[in-house]
Amino acid sequence: EVRLVESGGGSVQAGGSLRLSCATSGYAYDTYCEGWFRQAPGQEREGLASIDRDGTIKYTDSVKGRFAISKDNAKSTLYLDMNDLKPEDSGTYYCAAEALYCSDPFLLPDHWGQGTQVTVAA
Repeated sequence: EVRLVESGGGSVQAGGSLRLSCATSGYAYDTYCEGWFRQAPGQEREGLASIDRDGTIKYTDSVKGRFAISKDNAKSTLYLDMNDLKPEDSGTYYCAAEALYCSDPFLLPDHWGQGTQVTVAA
Protein backbone atom coordinates (compact mmCIF):
# COMPACT_ATOMS: atom_id res chain seq x y z
CA GLU A 1 0.00 0.00 0.00
CA VAL A 2 1.35 3.41 -0.99
CA ARG A 3 1.45 5.89 1.89
CA LEU A 4 2.52 9.52 1.92
CA VAL A 5 2.79 11.33 5.25
CA GLU A 6 3.63 15.03 5.38
CA SER A 7 5.16 16.91 8.28
CA GLY A 8 6.85 20.22 8.96
CA GLY A 9 4.02 22.68 8.51
CA GLY A 10 3.45 25.53 10.91
CA SER A 11 3.19 29.28 11.30
CA VAL A 12 5.90 31.67 10.19
CA GLN A 13 6.36 35.38 9.56
CA ALA A 14 6.62 36.69 6.04
CA GLY A 15 10.16 36.31 4.78
CA GLY A 16 10.72 33.21 6.88
CA SER A 17 11.47 29.64 5.90
CA LEU A 18 10.03 26.18 6.44
CA ARG A 19 10.98 22.68 5.39
CA LEU A 20 8.23 20.21 4.63
CA SER A 21 8.90 16.50 4.64
CA CYS A 22 6.94 13.65 3.11
CA ALA A 23 7.69 10.13 4.27
CA THR A 24 6.85 7.71 1.51
CA SER A 25 6.30 3.95 1.62
CA GLY A 26 4.83 1.19 -0.47
CA TYR A 27 6.89 1.73 -3.61
CA ALA A 28 10.48 1.72 -4.77
CA TYR A 29 12.03 5.17 -4.95
CA ASP A 30 12.72 5.00 -8.68
CA THR A 31 9.24 3.97 -9.79
CA TYR A 32 7.21 7.11 -9.12
CA CYS A 33 7.16 10.77 -9.97
CA GLU A 34 6.68 12.84 -6.79
CA GLY A 35 5.67 16.38 -6.06
CA TRP A 36 4.04 19.01 -3.89
CA PHE A 37 0.68 20.74 -4.20
CA ARG A 38 -0.93 23.55 -2.28
CA GLN A 39 -4.55 24.44 -1.63
CA ALA A 40 -5.55 27.78 -0.18
CA PRO A 41 -9.02 28.28 1.30
CA GLY A 42 -11.60 28.66 -1.44
CA GLN A 43 -9.10 27.90 -4.18
CA GLU A 44 -8.25 24.93 -6.32
CA ARG A 45 -5.32 22.71 -5.48
CA GLU A 46 -2.29 23.79 -7.50
CA GLY A 47 0.91 21.99 -8.35
CA LEU A 48 4.07 23.63 -7.01
CA ALA A 49 7.01 21.38 -7.71
CA SER A 50 7.71 17.91 -9.03
CA ILE A 51 10.69 15.60 -9.33
CA ASP A 52 10.64 12.82 -11.87
CA ARG A 53 12.30 9.43 -11.81
CA ASP A 54 15.23 10.74 -13.84
CA GLY A 55 15.67 13.73 -11.53
CA THR A 56 13.93 16.24 -13.77
CA ILE A 57 12.49 19.03 -11.63
CA LYS A 58 9.67 21.42 -12.44
CA TYR A 59 8.37 24.44 -10.52
CA THR A 60 5.35 26.59 -10.98
CA ASP A 61 6.28 30.22 -11.65
CA SER A 62 5.03 31.53 -8.31
CA VAL A 63 7.59 29.52 -6.33
CA LYS A 64 10.59 29.51 -8.67
CA GLY A 65 13.68 30.79 -6.91
CA ARG A 66 12.06 30.49 -3.47
CA PHE A 67 11.13 26.81 -3.11
CA ALA A 68 13.30 23.76 -3.70
CA ILE A 69 12.16 20.15 -4.04
CA SER A 70 14.51 17.30 -3.20
CA LYS A 71 14.43 13.70 -2.12
CA ASP A 72 16.51 11.40 0.03
CA ASN A 73 16.14 7.95 -1.48
CA ALA A 74 17.84 6.25 1.45
CA LYS A 75 15.21 7.70 3.78
CA SER A 76 12.32 7.42 1.30
CA THR A 77 11.55 11.03 2.02
CA LEU A 78 10.56 13.93 -0.20
CA TYR A 79 11.28 17.50 0.88
CA LEU A 80 10.13 20.99 0.04
CA ASP A 81 12.36 23.79 1.27
CA MET A 82 10.45 27.05 1.28
CA ASN A 83 12.22 30.39 1.62
CA ASP A 84 11.11 34.01 1.52
CA LEU A 85 7.60 32.93 2.40
CA LYS A 86 4.72 35.26 1.62
CA PRO A 87 1.20 35.43 3.06
CA GLU A 88 -0.13 34.10 -0.25
CA ASP A 89 1.88 30.92 0.34
CA SER A 90 -0.49 30.02 3.17
CA GLY A 91 -2.56 26.90 2.68
CA THR A 92 -2.56 23.15 3.05
CA TYR A 93 0.41 21.48 1.42
CA TYR A 94 0.12 17.99 0.02
CA CYS A 95 2.72 15.63 -1.29
CA ALA A 96 1.68 13.41 -4.15
CA ALA A 97 2.95 10.58 -6.29
CA GLU A 98 2.24 9.42 -9.81
CA ALA A 99 3.26 5.96 -11.01
CA LEU A 100 6.10 5.81 -13.53
CA TYR A 101 6.73 9.25 -15.06
CA CYS A 102 5.38 12.70 -14.42
CA SER A 103 2.55 13.63 -16.72
CA ASP A 104 2.95 16.69 -18.91
CA PRO A 105 2.66 19.55 -18.09
CA PHE A 106 2.49 18.48 -14.45
CA LEU A 107 2.15 15.26 -12.50
CA LEU A 108 -1.32 13.80 -12.11
CA PRO A 109 -1.34 12.10 -8.73
CA ASP A 110 -2.34 8.52 -8.14
CA HIS A 111 -1.74 9.00 -4.43
CA TRP A 112 -2.01 11.89 -1.97
CA GLY A 113 -0.83 12.59 1.53
CA GLN A 114 -3.18 13.95 4.18
CA GLY A 115 -1.74 17.47 4.03
CA THR A 116 0.07 19.80 6.38
CA GLN A 117 -0.94 23.37 7.15
CA VAL A 118 1.31 26.36 6.47
CA THR A 119 0.36 29.82 7.66
CA VAL A 120 2.43 32.86 6.75
CA ALA A 121 1.67 36.02 8.70
CA ALA A 122 2.23 39.42 7.16
